[in-house]
Amino acid sequence: MKFGIVSKGDERSNRIQATMKQYLTDFNLEYDETNPDLVISVGGDGTFLEAFHQYIHCLGSTSFIGVHTGHLGFYADWTPEEVEKLIIEIAKTPFQIVEYPLLEVTIRDRDGGEENRFLALNETTIKTAEGSVVFDVEIKGSHFETFRGDGLCISTPSGSTAYNKALGGGIIHPSLEAIQLTEMASINNRVFRTIGSPLILPKHHTCMLKPLGNKRTFLIAIDHFTKNYNNVKSIQCRVAKELVRFARFRPFPFWDRVRDSFVADDDV
Repeated sequence: MKFGIVSKGDERSNRIQATMKQYLTDFNLEYDETNPDLVISVGGDGTFLEAFHQYIHCLGSTSFIGVHTGHLGFYADWTPEEVEKLIIEIAKTPFQIVEYPLLEVTIRDRDGGEENRFLALNETTIKTAEGSVVFDVEIKGSHFETFRGDGLCISTPSGSTAYNKALGGGIIHPSLEAIQLTEMASINNRVFRTIGSPLILPKHHTCMLKPLGNKRTFLIAIDHFTKNYNNVKSIQCRVAKELVRFARFRPFPFWDRVRDSFVADDDV
């Protein structure tokens, strides 16, 4: 089996990376930074997102697993104290693959020429520094509402515990193939109206966002990669046909992660 390792870059993470690389190659596994069968993330959820985007070209054949070296990670489910055990599991035990849905984002410009397609593991967010974000929101080809506010967040089920939750969005189990549209400080008064609640869209529903009013520059983030876009005609969001694959050597139930991250108190 071929493996790759992505480190957060701090001393502790780099030390674990070096240890795992040495021992796994001693077990006759092949270190391959280009097309690995297994990618090991050593850091936090940010490092895991880095690893996902680094190997986005081979999602169909690559699985991911994480070792967290900071606070408990939502994606990184092994501790530094368990590294020796994990090395043996990787070297000796076939792993189970768990697949989660991804978000597809397609940004089209007004001239009809350039089209940029992205995949997000957590979410995309759309904001502007030029006043309010104003979008016609279409769902499955039909106009749903005109949104005015600070911005919009479209998240995956696995990303529903991230920025989406901070905005008041719901937590969705990642076995559900869906995306969630959550508002950022929408304007609601006698003139302007939005639904005001997060929307959960199934796999066969596409959300289309069309800018209105004066031409604006939009700040669009795909996970934590942010870029300014001018001349935007539309932003299309839907469940991607691709999936992310997680390597599991032991059960790691989603609701246990939610509880441990947001509810459990170690002092109680």
